Amino acid sequence: MIRSELVQKIADANPHLTLKDAERIVGTILDSITETLAAGGRVELRGFGAFSTRARDPRTGRNPRTGVAVAVEAKRVPHFKAGKELRDRLNARG
Repeated sequence: MIRSELVQKIADANPHLTLKDAERIVGTILDSITETLAAGGRVELRGFGAFSTRARDPRTGRNPRTGVAVAVEAKRVPHFKAGKELRDRLNARG
């Protein structure tokens, strides 16, 4: 599912919302998650999962085209851990 499909699904399920309102809702949710993670926080959606960040140490990588060694800086990357209810539904136990 892509973002526009999610917006359409929300708009279809809530006839009192316009497509523009649904887009604003999805945008607000995703922006809030992004801002919280950027500030070093954690976002937990009960039954769905938790978003957090993980630190990656600096390392030496390789340019796949030339094979030349390249320094890769330390960085934070997003991490998602699925909640129990989501895992159960994916494995048809719910």
